[in-house]
Amino acid sequence: MRSNLFKAHLALFAVNALYGANHVVAKGVMPEHLTPSVFIFLRAAGATLLFWIINLLFVREKIDRKDFFLLAACGLFGVTINQLFFFHGLSLTSSINSGIIMTINPILVVFLSYLILKEAITWRKSLGIILGAIGAIFLTLTAGTGHGDSTLGDIFIFINAMSYAMYLVLVKPLMKKYAPLTVITYVFSFGLTFVVCYPPTLAELSMTDFASIPADIIYVILFVILGVTFLTYLLTVYGLKFLTPSVSSAYIYLQPVLVMLFAYLLSSVGLAEDYTDTITLEKVLYMLLIFTGVYLTSSSSFIRLKRKSSVGN
Repeated sequence: MRSNLFKAHLALFAVNALYGANHVVAKGVMPEHLTPSVFIFLRAAGATLLFWIINLLFVREKIDRKDFFLLAACGLFGVTINQLFFFHGLSLTSSINSGIIMTINPILVVFLSYLILKEAITWRKSLGIILGAIGAIFLTLTAGTGHGDSTLGDIFIFINAMSYAMYLVLVKPLMKKYAPLTVITYVFSFGLTFVVCYPPTLAELSMTDFASIPADIIYVILFVILGVTFLTYLLTVYGLKFLTPSVSSAYIYLQPVLVMLFAYLLSSVGLAEDYTDTITLEKVLYMLLIFTGVYLTSSSSFIRLKRKSSVGN
């Protein structure tokens, strides 16, 4: 069990590392090469195809008819609304802003978990969330680059955070009943259906000149489909198999740190805009505060495991 918990935490860290890179690299694709709606369609369609191939080869698990409504809701909040508002928001605002705003997600998850799942809010978890939020707030006040900011874009990213929080809470009961791959396959199938039903998607897709997209942008698109979509959602549902939604969402506090790190690394090789002058000692201290918040929130699962093991012995 301890091994599973460690792997679950490692999976969630990998998820947010990939998301951190996505904030930086995906912005270069829109809107010059792809519109946000077309990018989302390619992302959802590619991942759905991969999930179904693996599901049919290795799982083939049947779904109870009564669970299809919940799977559809997860597809709506976890894929369609989540990605539509993220990519439209990212096309308007800066990658740094988007990474920072996402840190509101754990607070929303804790609140929704309390309302929907009746998940207790412990003092340790509360302290971790408060410390992480303080770090994120102060980081927000110092992380702006002064260019590329957009109020509408920031609002879209906030809606994206709320939608993803709802998804994390709604998908948890399904994770207790079905294999992670089964859940995510159906979630993406419903999500792709809703994306196709979004009016601008097919119209913008028909007007996209794919032949004119340069090779380096194609590689970024493939990275987003395979790494930031297929792999991240698979790792997220694996993490939710062993951890609570609030623990999973706490890792989002790492995104401002990871976004800045990838902005620095990718700009140094000419793959992203230069943000090297935005890294200061003050921001490093706020990042450490965020790390502390993540540790306090996520370590509560290890404490509960230790107590259960003591009772069992």
